[in-house]
Amino acid sequence: MRINAAARSPVSSPGQQLKMQRDSPKPLASDALPLPVSLTNKIFMVLFFSASYYLMRRWREKIRSSTPLHMLNLGEIVALMVQLASFIYLIGFFGIDYVQNYINKSSDGSWDLDDVRGGDIPRRQRCSAAEIRIPRPPVLLRGKTLADNADDDIASAVREGAVPSHSLEAELGDCGRAASVRRQAVELTTGRSLEGLPLTGIDYASILGQCCEMVVGYVQIPVGVAGPLLLDGFEFTVPMATTEGCLVASTNRGCKAIYQSGGATSTLLREGMTRAPVVRFATAKRAAELKFFVEDANNFETLSVIFNRTSRFARLQDIFCVLAGRNAYLRFRSSTGDAMGMNMISKGVQNVLSYLQHLFPDMESVSVSGNFCADKKATAVNWVEGRGKSVVCEAVLKGEIISKVLKTSVSALVELNMVKNLAGSALAGALGGFNAHASNIVSAIFIATGQDPAQNVESSHCITMMEALNGGQDLHVSVTMPSIEVGTIGGGTQLASQAACLNLLGVKGANLESPGANAQTLARIVAGAVLAGEISLMSALAAGQLVNSHMKYNRSSQNVAEAGTR
Repeated sequence: MRINAAARSPVSSPGQQLKMQRDSPKPLASDALPLPVSLTNKIFMVLFFSASYYLMRRWREKIRSSTPLHMLNLGEIVALMVQLASFIYLIGFFGIDYVQNYINKSSDGSWDLDDVRGGDIPRRQRCSAAEIRIPRPPVLLRGKTLADNADDDIASAVREGAVPSHSLEAELGDCGRAASVRRQAVELTTGRSLEGLPLTGIDYASILGQCCEMVVGYVQIPVGVAGPLLLDGFEFTVPMATTEGCLVASTNRGCKAIYQSGGATSTLLREGMTRAPVVRFATAKRAAELKFFVEDANNFETLSVIFNRTSRFARLQDIFCVLAGRNAYLRFRSSTGDAMGMNMISKGVQNVLSYLQHLFPDMESVSVSGNFCADKKATAVNWVEGRGKSVVCEAVLKGEIISKVLKTSVSALVELNMVKNLAGSALAGALGGFNAHASNIVSAIFIATGQDPAQNVESSHCITMMEALNGGQDLHVSVTMPSIEVGTIGGGTQLASQAACLNLLGVKGANLESPGANAQTLARIVAGAVLAGEISLMSALAAGQLVNSHMKYNRSSQNVAEAGTR
């Protein structure tokens, strides 16, 4: 996107644009009224009570004179109309100052606004100096604003350090042009080509301030589909972004076995994102006093009110506190609607910490995250207590399907699961890794749908169980996943490609009728796809097909030596 000449003129410099945006008044609901809202409220209040008083006097006179109340003269009709109009206004608009202040305040900042709109705000318009928090004078190059210079000259200035690379988006007002210039500067600095890394074909404005910084292009990852996955009576076509051959094909085979056996069933056991700040006291005794306070049921309502007012969707569920000497770790758990919710819950935690600081003046806040959350790490607390969405998914596979589609037997799968997924993982000291390859499927779906790929660590916690049923004729298979961390709004979910994959699953954006339902469905789909992947891979191992499959689908036909010289 190129800004027009007027936008590049000194009159519309980035600093001036920022000042104009900051100084421009916000539209208010009361702007539609001909008089100030406070004066309008007073006028209608006086009219309401005056009309009511007049009618009460007239009706009293009619009662005394035995005149029917429904017999109205012109003055009474006018009074009734004034009373009705005043009543409607006061019900609908009285206190409008409070309403509009509440709206403008945005109880959860820009997060909630973007969440509800599902990313429909034109991001391209936001690629401007308004994204820069601290206003500063525009960068000049050769006596002109940066945007009026040629791209080659700007790239050279970036290479020489005359222009900060991170400021290109704000100074140029064009995110695509900024990425192109930065790319040239990187090539000039390193002496190496970025040919092969795509530059065009993506909306860079949708990335700014949300997904990535110092952008020079994007990486292409193939997206395949597995399915239909018959889950809870609905069919889903599951998008998977991966460079590992066989993965999509294997998951697809598992979906086929589940479908032909009648489908899978999922249950959401629990949901709640966690954040655990660490605070410190002079003594362990004082830290223990804080623990007793936050875990006291009598104090929970007060703490939850303070926490919940930061967002329309965040609702505090519990606080669990542990000590390490004089350090206290408070693990907050909260619902977060359709967002994954790390930012949302962090703001609530900060509010509670500020409140606790008044009650415990000697409390020192060390960090808003003390690693007891625990984010992006394999931990026992997530394995036992859960984080995000805790889901169990199960299916009963018929013996003939196992033989026909999976090319193995019930007994072979039961034995392999015990020896590999349970005993083998125990010997390895696995933490949440009692499965064949849950992380493969989780990572592929996460990348396709705009989730945080690093949260694959705890989201892949999974135990796979296989048990024979009906005298060994059928197989009950289940996956229990306590920490699936997904969202359908925020972060990478608003990018065009990722949003398309969410749309394929029917969970794009926020669910306005039932907040949180889309994210819950996505977590169920992840568990269902993991179930399919576990079934297929375990069957391939039991039948001795794994090596042959990978030799067929996961081997490059390229000349490796030749490719390395390019």
